[in-house]
Formats: sequence, C-alpha cells, structure tokens
Amino acid sequence: MTLPSGASLPLGTVHDMPEPTPTTPGGPDPDGHHTGEQYMVGLDLHGRRVVIIGGGSVVQRRLSTLASSGADIHVIAVDPTPTVESFPGITVQRRAYRPGDLAEAWYALACTDDPEVNAQVVAEADSRRIFCVRADDARFGSAATPASVRHDGVTVGVLASGDHRLSAAIRREISRQLLDGSLESSVETTHPPGVALVGGGPGDPELITVRGRRLLAAADVVVADRLGPAALLSELSPTVEIIDAAKVPYGRAMKQEAINQVLIDRARAGKFVVRLKGGDPYVYGRGFEELAACVDAGVQVTVVPGITSPISAPAAAGIPVTHRGVTHEVVIVSGHLPPGHPDSLVDWDALGKLRGTVVLMMAVERLDAFAAALIAAGRDPQTPVALIENASLPTQRRIRAVLGDAARVGRERGLTPPAIVVIGAVAAFDAATGSTG
Repeated sequence: MTLPSGASLPLGTVHDMPEPTPTTPGGPDPDGHHTGEQYMVGLDLHGRRVVIIGGGSVVQRRLSTLASSGADIHVIAVDPTPTVESFPGITVQRRAYRPGDLAEAWYALACTDDPEVNAQVVAEADSRRIFCVRADDARFGSAATPASVRHDGVTVGVLASGDHRLSAAIRREISRQLLDGSLESSVETTHPPGVALVGGGPGDPELITVRGRRLLAAADVVVADRLGPAALLSELSPTVEIIDAAKVPYGRAMKQEAINQVLIDRARAGKFVVRLKGGDPYVYGRGFEELAACVDAGVQVTVVPGITSPISAPAAAGIPVTHRGVTHEVVIVSGHLPPGHPDSLVDWDALGKLRGTVVLMMAVERLDAFAAALIAAGRDPQTPVALIENASLPTQRRIRAVLGDAARVGRERGLTPPAIVVIGAVAAFDAATGSTG
C-alpha cells in the first residue's frame, strides 16, 4: 500500500485520538506551533498510572482500549458520563481538575470541553515531563495517538501529518483488508495444534464473529455442521481438510462420539481444528460435550461464542424476543423430545402458564404436540406464532399463525427444518411498519 507523504504505519499504538489541523511537516504553522514529524512508539502502560482529565464522550470512546493495556487509570471529571463513571477497574473522582493531579503519572490525557483547563493540564504535564494528549487541539499536546486497528496480535497505527480524516480512512482500509485476507503478513505462520469450537451464527456468513472468521482462516481441519455458514468453506485453502459432521433432522448423522474422536485425533496429529457450528456452541450445540472430551484427552480447546439462533433468527425476521411493557421473559426450549417423553426435562405445564416469549428449537415435526401441551396448560390458542425458516439466508421465510393452528399452517405452507418457532405477543410485531400487532 502506498501512503501519502507524512503518513506512517507504526506497531504498538493503542487508540485514535483526534489529530491537529493539517500543516506543513517539519516547520511552524501560521500560529507558531511546532509541526515536526511525530516519533511513534508503543507504550507499556501495564500497572502504570494514567490520568485522564475529563469524562465525556471522547474519554468514553477511548477507555476500553486504554484499559486493555493494563494501565492504572484515574479519571477526574466534574460530570462523567454514566459509562465512564461505571467503567470497571478504574478510579473516578467527580470534581474539577486541580494542579498536582498529574503527580506520579506516566501518561496523561486532557479531554475536557474547556480549552483553558486543557491548557493547564498540558502545562503541568510539560513541567513534570509527562507526555500528554490534548483532545481538543493536538497541536498543543506533547503526544498524539494514531488511528489504529488490532488484528491477530498486531496493532497497526496511522498518522497522516495531522489529517485525522485521512488517517481514519487509511485505518479503515487496512482493517478491511486484514479481515478479508487481501492484506497478509509476509511471514508464514501456523496456528498451534488444538481445537476451536466456533459459533458461526444463524447462517449468513457475515454474521460470524471476527475472531471466529480469523480462526477459521487459520484452520488445518474444519469439522463442519450442516447449520454452520457453509459459504465460508469455499474461501478456505484447498489444503484444508473439511469433514462433514452434519446432523440432518430425522436422517443421517455423524455420531457425537465419532465427532469427538475426530477432533482429538486431528489435534494430536499436530493440526489446528475448527469445529464450525451454527449459532452458539453452547446453545443446543453439544459444545461442552466436545470440550470435555478434548480436555480429558489433553487437547487444548478455545471456545468462540456465536450469535445464537433463538435470538438472532427472530431478529432477522423483524421480531424482538423482548419488548418493554409486553414481555419480561424469554424461554428457549428444545423440541427434540415430545411432551410426556420419559427423557424430557421440560415442564410444559409451567411453560403454559408463562405470559412471555417461548422460542422452540427443533420443533417442526412435533409442533402440534407442543402447541397442544401449552394450550392444555393455559396458554391462549390465539397467541401469535411466527414460524421462521432458514433465518438470515436468502431463502428465509416467516409464516404467521396462532398457537391453535400453527402446526396445520406449517404443514400447509411446507415448513421444513431448520426453522424456529416464536410464541408470544412479539410474534405479531412487524418491523416493516413498526406495528406491535
């Protein structure tokens, strides 16, 4: 990538404060402020005192990244935002800045909305030889932080001679290329052997997490479920071994014990194995069974949560599973076994007495039995129901019904798995019109 004159890509920077108005590098600006090239360096702030004067939106945006460095953060602000005031692991004092507040600090940020106060903070920092960022006008600070992005253990930062829009634009492009793989390191790296249980989300390949996609790209072996984002498999190297662990409802399925053994065997052979699942590994995904088997075999396991289908599938169909004043509870229920089955752990009588949202998973074939059990326990037969098929995919369908005839409507409309059943007042909501039924 070719960068404009004055732009640079450092490693080890941590966040993106506003930069000064563009000026000519290496000389004074019209007001006499020094505008020489900035020297970029990574700071080890772990356990070191960092003082932030101000507690508004600028601080709110920076806190998380600064806190991840392990710094001992002290915020002094007259009126900090609720997010800043309640941020875990930092010290907040609700008061105005006083000279002496930077004592023993290694790094400081002047982030108030009062230029005079910010100038006082910078002056104290200079007198104590503490590098200080001034958020309202970086020309007056002794430090400026770049637009930055962190990917796969590497932090890339950009400064563009004070043009913060340019540096942010370059940062966005670098981030995009790192995520889609078009920008790669020249150093060949391999992931250590082990297993990653990756939740792939409801089906749309864009709904997998950033970490999940990164680990998938590093895999030597992928053990893939039928409900995982299959479109991502086509992006893998032809050297990646793909093992089909599909579990087709009421059809062929790879035994769970066989899946566990494949994960263990490939990891013991020195491979990095990604177990790619639909939704979240721990929501009807048997994820903990696989983790336990790997741990028992001495195999290192990483769990990457995914966007779980009982929440995201309704959302994709325009249905919130909760809504203020409408429902205060959401219950997610497996439809793997019918009511009354000796192995069932579901209290259908209790479910029928609830007034909130019930989300049924794997329920298509037994929907009539589930509806009858809920109605028998007291749920109104006219309760709205949404049948959502292939959620988040181009083939997604939403079928409207009421509890008393949901099974019949589903059969008539040819409803097939994978599908999710939403029962409750929210099932009548319409995102296109904003109607709540």
